[in-house]
Amino acid sequence: MREQLFIDGKWVSPAKGGTFVVIDPATEEVVHHAPAGTAEDIDAAVQAARRAFDKGPWPKMSGRERAAVLRHISDIILARKHDLARLEVIDNGKPMPEAVWDMEDTAGCFAFYAGLAEELDDKPEETIALSEPRFSSKVVREPIGVAGAIIPWNYPLLMASWKVAPALAAGCTLVLKPSELTPLTALELGAIVTEAGLPAGVLNIVTGLGPEAGQPLSEHSGVDKLAFTGSVPTGAKIMAAAARDIKNVSLELGGKSPFVVFADSDIEKAVEWILFGIFWNQGQVCSATSRVLVEESLYPTLLERLVAEAAKIRIGNGLDEGTLLGPLVSKGQYDKVLAAIERGKAEGATVAGGGERPAGLDTGYFLEPTILTDMAEDSFVWKEEIFGPVVCVKPFKDEADAIRMANDSRFGLAAAVMSKDKARCERVARAFRAGIVWINCSQPTFTEAPWGGYKQSGIGRELGRWGLSNYLEVKQITSFNSDEPWGWYIKPA
Repeated sequence: MREQLFIDGKWVSPAKGGTFVVIDPATEEVVHHAPAGTAEDIDAAVQAARRAFDKGPWPKMSGRERAAVLRHISDIILARKHDLARLEVIDNGKPMPEAVWDMEDTAGCFAFYAGLAEELDDKPEETIALSEPRFSSKVVREPIGVAGAIIPWNYPLLMASWKVAPALAAGCTLVLKPSELTPLTALELGAIVTEAGLPAGVLNIVTGLGPEAGQPLSEHSGVDKLAFTGSVPTGAKIMAAAARDIKNVSLELGGKSPFVVFADSDIEKAVEWILFGIFWNQGQVCSATSRVLVEESLYPTLLERLVAEAAKIRIGNGLDEGTLLGPLVSKGQYDKVLAAIERGKAEGATVAGGGERPAGLDTGYFLEPTILTDMAEDSFVWKEEIFGPVVCVKPFKDEADAIRMANDSRFGLAAAVMSKDKARCERVARAFRAGIVWINCSQPTFTEAPWGGYKQSGIGRELGRWGLSNYLEVKQITSFNSDEPWGWYIKPA
């Protein structure tokens, strides 16, 4: 567990010497005192990234040279995946198998963008056909500059890789600010990139509280691009800060994603995917399918099976073998989720299953998988993101009713549909106002495919080639190739 910040390739103490506590959400014990960076440290990190971009070798290196470093980072993460996963469990609370899977995905993300870095060499420019034969034009792509990346606590190292890997592939330099709730693996990334041979200053990591480190990063004039994943209110503040300097910005924000289940669906498959769509990572997933809409004729049977299977989910410390649902990340998040359940009940919702602290788990931020029914369409629990193991289930009459209910949200990150009728699935998928749609499943995420949402769920896309484009500027270079004079002001003799 690192006790210093990572700036300009060195481990340095925070300018003001502060720390903040890191708490294991399963035990409520303080496991570490992490370095608390402030505006002074952010400034030092941005200046280091600026020097590394303006004067360092990284942006000038070929894509293949950058790819070699990215692949080395991937290899180190894979070699250390169990140790890194254990840090993630202590920090975040998720079950160990989920954390190991996260580390494998993180390594895969760096390897994927290594491939895209190489492709930049293969396609260094694009010729543009012009209507005027005396001119020729081409387009080149260049790294955008210094990126500020602010990441959430639900997938600490994986979310870091979604920003760090494409930025490095593009030739950018970065300042990474992880969540104060989960700083451990993000700091460890500093040691990993050093071992992999990343030049000093290319990646800088500053841990600290949002107002003291995140806000100064979003407002820093030396940052060319801001990338943020987190809540809508914080995203709005970052967007406002970016507007002052007209910074490039990409935002991946919240969701209240629907899962539409038609009556012809296989009920066992439906229950499995509903459980996976909301209880994976304790429901602390921006794309979680937390609004389940079930066709009326299937609704009673499916609800009964869903309640029965949710009650069987093993809850416990993420380090314990067999745990499938760990604690929520913090007391603050735990209290918010409990308050949401109470508000739902006050507004008329029925708790069909769960909703309580599990028996025998008196310490830790544990909550039973919770299933709510009978809520109104304008109720808080149906409309707002809860970000915990809480799913709302409602019946619908027909396809049109399902689409109306699914799209009636200020969010538009993800949506899912289940039916044996493939044509209907395709039709409903096209009707969803969401950036990610799953058919007969929920939550599979692939590095190759774009990730992002409509409406208040964000701006831009991460992952795939779209993620690389976030960190590239497009430059037009046009040449006048004729020996004849232009002759607009100076006329030929």
